[in-house]
Amino acid sequence: MSITVEEVKKIAHLARLEFTEEEIMPFTQELSKILDYFRELQNLDTSDIEPTFHPLKKDTSFRDDEVKPFDNIEGILKNAPALREETIVVPKVVKAP
Repeated sequence: MSITVEEVKKIAHLARLEFTEEEIMPFTQELSKILDYFRELQNLDTSDIEPTFHPLKKDTSFRDDEVKPFDNIEGILKNAPALREETIVVPKVVKAP
């Protein structure tokens, strides 16, 4: 699958990239090679292959969450700039629509 110089220029514009005329041709050839490789991958028969999330079978070191009491809540809260009913008040970072 070949990609045209105009398509590369359009992609570059959308990505806010600027290329000289000398740079456009190598990028056009590289993108064409990448798209050809994807076409080759699409033709592979993967019907007998199980989906995987990671290529290596490895046990994770994650543990279940446990709720534990914290003994020095007053020590943490005394450093907070603002409190409301034993919770730390922080500035709003997301505005509601």
